[in-house]
Amino acid sequence: MRESSPQRPRRARRAAVATAAAAVALPLLSGSPPAGADSDATALQEAFADAAEEYDVPESVLLGVSYLQSRWDGHRGAASVSGGYGPMHLTDAETALAEAGEHHGHGGEDPRGDESRPLDPAEPEPASASALPAALRTLPEAAELTGLPAGELRTSEAANVRGGAALLAAAQRELGLPASDDPADWYGAVAAYAGAETREAAEVFADEVYAVINEGTSRVTAEGRRVVLEPLAVTPVTAAADGLGLPAAPRDPEVECPRSVSCEWIPAPYEELGDGDYGNHDLADRPASQAIDYIVIHDTEATWQTTLDLVTDPTYVSWHYSLRSSDGHIAQHLSNEDVGWHAGNWYVNANSIGLEHEGFLTSPDAWYTEAMYRTSARLVRYLSRQYDIPLDRHHIIGHDNVQGPVNASVAGMHTDPGPYWDWSHYFELLGAPFRPTAGPGGGIVTIAPDYDSHAPVFTDCGGSGNPCAPHGSAAVRLHTAPDANAPLVSDIATHPGDGRSSTGVNDVGARATAGQQFAVAGREGDWTAIWYLGQQAWFHNPADAPTAVNARGWVVTGKDGAATIPVYGRAYPEAAAYPADVPAQPVVPLAYQIPADQEYVVGQRTESEYYRAVTFDPANHQVVRGEVYYQIQLGHRIAYVRAADVEVRRSGS
Repeated sequence: MRESSPQRPRRARRAAVATAAAAVALPLLSGSPPAGADSDATALQEAFADAAEEYDVPESVLLGVSYLQSRWDGHRGAASVSGGYGPMHLTDAETALAEAGEHHGHGGEDPRGDESRPLDPAEPEPASASALPAALRTLPEAAELTGLPAGELRTSEAANVRGGAALLAAAQRELGLPASDDPADWYGAVAAYAGAETREAAEVFADEVYAVINEGTSRVTAEGRRVVLEPLAVTPVTAAADGLGLPAAPRDPEVECPRSVSCEWIPAPYEELGDGDYGNHDLADRPASQAIDYIVIHDTEATWQTTLDLVTDPTYVSWHYSLRSSDGHIAQHLSNEDVGWHAGNWYVNANSIGLEHEGFLTSPDAWYTEAMYRTSARLVRYLSRQYDIPLDRHHIIGHDNVQGPVNASVAGMHTDPGPYWDWSHYFELLGAPFRPTAGPGGGIVTIAPDYDSHAPVFTDCGGSGNPCAPHGSAAVRLHTAPDANAPLVSDIATHPGDGRSSTGVNDVGARATAGQQFAVAGREGDWTAIWYLGQQAWFHNPADAPTAVNARGWVVTGKDGAATIPVYGRAYPEAAAYPADVPAQPVVPLAYQIPADQEYVVGQRTESEYYRAVTFDPANHQVVRGEVYYQIQLGHRIAYVRAADVEVRRSGS
């Protein structure tokens, strides 16, 4: 499958530098609710009111800070990716590290995804608990301030809220400010709460908290607690942040971020390594040279500092942005005109921007903070405007939605950010929520389960066969018949051999995720069928708790007289399109057998393209273009079909 011309030498595995530094992300087994936990739906709201009164902190401030850290979830006593516990995200990284089991990212993909220059990068090593900064030790401080045991602060929601209130009150005192009843006077204490290292990051966190206070919000948490923050018009006294004494350096001109987020430039190195080898990305001239069609959402599967160490290692791989869990701070590593090595498919890499979010997909309670969701959404909105990228799930995709470029690579593709990334909430923040656009006759469904109440069973969290704790999820499970006891649909490329899919948290073979769109293949009672990997796949979709909404759009089907529709893992040009000095790349269909009479939703129409970049000097790079393809939603992952092989029509017709 590799080209016959001289190739770049295969890179040997190089050990990743292990470190624990500015933030330590921690994969923990999910905790259980503490014994005797109060199941009263109003208990958490009352805890906020009581703590606000006890520590003279405005209740709206306490609620706003907690919402941005955890959306008021206690996560059953489990730690976040930053070692934070409870609704107030009190950090105790040393304890979290001690409790954490081994974690390894799933999949053996080549992140560059081009057989002409294969890579084999090392996996990150576990972090240690040395040199933890103060931002990762707020729970012990809260214990001193409240007199409550650390264990109670980790497991009791009410105690955790008291600890957060005590920290805010202490920050207000340290700024020399009174315990005012006016939320506007607490801007400095709020800015201090996330432990940011720069004034910009601290102020962005505080601005988001006050945005929540002004907007108001309500939610029923995963633990069944209903919490309401009534909208309150507040203009904060932003000058209070002066007392934090944080550095306020001007933004680096290399940064491509909206002004509403905290963003710094930490460049990935572009270096020659000898013997024709170089790393860790490719220079380009996008969008002039190639369109930017995708934004790929990843999780880091590593600590914040390890993530930075890896992306600044010329022998490793690269992506464009990293986002920190604790406060949503962003580090940019590549100019968006350049190509990162992150998605495992060279066609997608050459046409995408990669965002890495601090997190671990197999630990559902190593949760993504609201602060990170919000700054990520702001960044994606900015990028969508800059590069005319539609805000839909055909263009804003997970790493787990990227198809293997060839059959041999499909099984090893990565599966982050996984079933616990809240796509519905993310798209609400993007201003593009998943809403019905047609009636039942529209011919398409958009997957859209209620994240908090929809909790399908997953396994393999914390080890093979281990059950994952019940948890909200963006994914619906797909069966061969309208029956929960029916077998799961098969995936012959992800599972070579018997094709059997499983309930494993890393198994995408029988899974559809919020925002993805599929052509309707049938309805029966509370069940809906879709066309999926060449099969009729059924998911539970009851009227009183729907997991999808109806839609209308464009679909492809096979041409008259054809038996099957060939599908591809990348949209590469035909052999005749290549100039004499560029070896033609193989165009071989994937193993999936798609009957020609089935329908698949069209994501975009695209000219085929191959970006040949096998030399350090970008002057020798070339872009080859050829026939037209359509991107389709094949299964959990996207795929491509040749325009010459299909007909395009409106759904429902």
